[in-house]
Amino acid sequence: MNAATHDSPAAVRTEVRSENLRKLAFASIFAALTYVVFTYLQIPVPTTGGKVSVHLGNAFVVLGALMLGNPWGAAGGAVGLTIADLIDPVYIVEAPVTFLVKFLMGALVAVLAHRFGHITVQTDHKKVVAWVVAAAVAGLAFNVLVDPAARYVYKLLVLGKPAAEVTFAINFSVTLINSVVSAVIAVALYLALIVPLKKAGLFFRI
Repeated sequence: MNAATHDSPAAVRTEVRSENLRKLAFASIFAALTYVVFTYLQIPVPTTGGKVSVHLGNAFVVLGALMLGNPWGAAGGAVGLTIADLIDPVYIVEAPVTFLVKFLMGALVAVLAHRFGHITVQTDHKKVVAWVVAAAVAGLAFNVLVDPAARYVYKLLVLGKPAAEVTFAINFSVTLINSVVSAVIAVALYLALIVPLKKAGLFFRI
């Protein structure tokens, strides 16, 4: 096959479709991982205004965004946590907030890591580490600030729950703990997976 044939519009479209299918498959894996981690490895914290949990689901939202970029990386983890909410009678009413906040968090991580940090094509390992850390911290800081506030507004205005004031401080504290631990785990996992994924031909250059 000559270069002209390889670079033909049909060949390019086929390559793009193949790439998107692989990203879809990986996004599905991240959705499943996020769901499992949240559902089975969480530590429930009962409160007078509902239930919150210490969990590592956010780590896989960030990891997916680092590995797959937008929109697949942002969507994978967000879908996983949303499904977990939908099948839990305690969290089901907050599922829309979960999807929106987690998708935006993943999107922010992906933009910083790939559009600005170019972590998948950067050859300086120190710069890769710096941008991975910066993107993860920024995304999870966004989560710490926006997640409790969004749930407060949702409960107060949409659900009309007076307990919104009671749970806000608890949600903020638990979200902060989740985010600090998730940042460490997401960064460590990403940096540990780079080499094996490249060897296996499963590393996406974004």
